Amino acid sequence: MITSVFPRVESLARSGIKAIPKEYVRPQEELTSISNVFEEEKKDDGPQVPTIDLKEINSEDPVVREKCREELKRAAMEWGVMHLVNHGISEDLMERVRKAGQAFFDLPVEEKESMLMTRLWARFRIKGIYQFGLRHHQTILEATSEYARQLRGLASKILSVLSLGLGLEEGRLEKEVGGLEELLLQMKINYYPKCPQPELALGVEAHTDISALTFILHNMVPGLQLFYQGKWVTAKCVPNSIIMHIGDTVEILSNGKYKSILHRGLVNKEKVRISWAVFCEPPKEKIILKPLPETVSEKEPPLFPPRTFQQHIEHKLFRKTQDALLSKED
Repeated sequence: MITSVFPRVESLARSGIKAIPKEYVRPQEELTSISNVFEEEKKDDGPQVPTIDLKEINSEDPVVREKCREELKRAAMEWGVMHLVNHGISEDLMERVRKAGQAFFDLPVEEKESMLMTRLWARFRIKGIYQFGLRHHQTILEATSEYARQLRGLASKILSVLSLGLGLEEGRLEKEVGGLEELLLQMKINYYPKCPQPELALGVEAHTDISALTFILHNMVPGLQLFYQGKWVTAKCVPNSIIMHIGDTVEILSNGKYKSILHRGLVNKEKVRISWAVFCEPPKEKIILKPLPETVSEKEPPLFPPRTFQQHIEHKLFRKTQDALLSKED
């Protein structure tokens, strides 16, 4: 486990500080785009993250079925993120997952400290909930295990529709990311305490997900922003929905036809935000990620070089390190 050199943000938040330590303050060029997340969420003008109703995704009526699938495909191509409703996961199960996660964060700080690490303001992360000594928290395991099982089925449905949207066989994308046996689901629970100076900080910096798909459940406190058409758009809180991101893996396989959108997390001074992110990831070394032959043509040459998933991770980390060094030089 890596230990942060910075003070734990939850301890800082509970200490009653009025100003955040300077190491959490974002660069000046970012500050102009950070605003009040509650005010941003209320805005109805401008682009809005699409909401996709999956109720008819497998309808026996071909017209109804294709309309639903076309809307999902269009959202994946134009946005790379969407609110999913009527996704087949019960409200009761989602609430059990939320309560289990909240119970964990209600534990004494010292108990959580042995399991968690953090660096950015307001983010605690359980990376691989089964790997950090949580086996004695039976409630968490039962809820998250059932949730993960049902999400795995939802992921198969989504990948099938995305495959068909590229003119591929229905099971092709799922096969390319590891199939039923090797596609890994990893859950991370992010905890964003109230921040005394939210206009100076981020809960999580701007990034794209490396996964094939990412599914996000949250506690109905806004914070997610997407970089769309040159501007940051705040995702609204849609009841009983799950947010889904297209990750880098599917973007690469589709040769950029499906988008892995840049996104970040804001913090606020009024409410704690918790999100449960499940990342669907291919095996690290077994599969070469590259645009599928059917997505490449003379007019649309491959946009991405061949890499294993592990090499893609390392490439992103290298670029991030280089960008950080360059910003220090500036």
